[in-house]
Amino acid sequence: MSLSRSSAIPRSALTTMAASRRTVLRGMALSGLAVGGANLLAACGGDDDSGPSSGSGATVKFGINEADGSGPAYDRLKGMADAYTKETDTKVSLNAVDHNTFQESINTYLQGTPDDVFTWFAGFRMAQFAENGLITDLSDVWPIDGLNDSFKQASTAPDGKQYFVPVSYYPWAVFYRKSVFEKNGWVAPETNDDFMALMDDMQGKGITPFAFGDKDGWPAMGTFDILNMRLNGFDFHMSLMAGDEAWDGDEVKLVFDTWRTLLPYHQADPLGRTWQEAATAMGKGECGMYLLGTFVVDALGENGEDLDFFTFPQLDSSIPADSLDAPIDGFCVAAAGQNQEAGKEMIKWLGSAQAADAGNNAADAPFIAANSGASTSTYSDLQKKSVEVVSAAANIAQFMDRDTNADFANTVMIPSIQEFLKNPDDIDGITASIQEQANSIF
Repeated sequence: MSLSRSSAIPRSALTTMAASRRTVLRGMALSGLAVGGANLLAACGGDDDSGPSSGSGATVKFGINEADGSGPAYDRLKGMADAYTKETDTKVSLNAVDHNTFQESINTYLQGTPDDVFTWFAGFRMAQFAENGLITDLSDVWPIDGLNDSFKQASTAPDGKQYFVPVSYYPWAVFYRKSVFEKNGWVAPETNDDFMALMDDMQGKGITPFAFGDKDGWPAMGTFDILNMRLNGFDFHMSLMAGDEAWDGDEVKLVFDTWRTLLPYHQADPLGRTWQEAATAMGKGECGMYLLGTFVVDALGENGEDLDFFTFPQLDSSIPADSLDAPIDGFCVAAAGQNQEAGKEMIKWLGSAQAADAGNNAADAPFIAANSGASTSTYSDLQKKSVEVVSAAANIAQFMDRDTNADFANTVMIPSIQEFLKNPDDIDGITASIQEQANSIF
């Protein structure tokens, strides 16, 4: 049974998400972008092969953050590019780069000779590029049929203009194998006491409760996010991301202290393990659970029929467990792209139901489309549940590295969290260091 179109995220939930971020963004002093480090993304720009600006025979360059052959995420984007060429007779020059290289090189890429259209994210990361003039105003592209006003707001920078077109979203939650839970008589916990009892029982049966890998630096941010939202609330979390709260205050120290008590329930030595390797450990039944996004399915090479999830339980009785990370992915047009007109035409099509369907039909694992008109016939039970859970959430965050200053996330928080994972008893020293660096960035 497929979801009806009315099962897409309701306006109320997305409005809450967008309004919360807009409030934060307006108060932020967006930092300048550093140039350097990695080389320009491979195969980007340089050749003036754009052809006509639009119409039959035009060429648009499309930069994506998935390497050729990397799995369903690449297949979906390639499928969308192929469908656009078939639909419009516009040649799409695809520049496929692995995810981490794309992330690390994005600043240099946008200030060089970038592709016309590129994959990116909603939140601070989009707004920061808009403020620095690195992405194109897409206000004339909106409205896009099937993307409601709330998605439009999620695409809006502090200047009130749109610079982003959403294509999909996904929640972060605690995933587990249904067969493993059934075999051991376990059920999804409803309270923190249930949660602790479940983890103790897993350990007693020789199963590590949580798969955990942070070799790439960003996955552990999800753990910080959910603990902060559960212990200090959504508003505090967003204010902290904006640099308006103290990183060396009691609230943040409580987050790290709580995390420290949970570390013995996680796989040891996470800095030597990628998120895919951690997912494999859960897939094999070596670990009982994994806090991650629904993209965990991609690492398992299956459609998720044996997977289920629950949202992280309440930790403070005064703070409801109704907030979660649910990042929105989509596309921007690079301001330095050679073919602005063709880029705008393509990006509007990429936001359509037709584009979402083309992407999902090209991959074994479909994404959850932002466009309410997209077909849900290929959605798994996991994705249907994802739609329901995100719809029911009172507050949605975009994930730490999308909700805060990019320099702060990458140069301060990644090494700081990794230092905490190596030395979890030095909370005072770690939080003091974070605050000192935050003072210079914010």
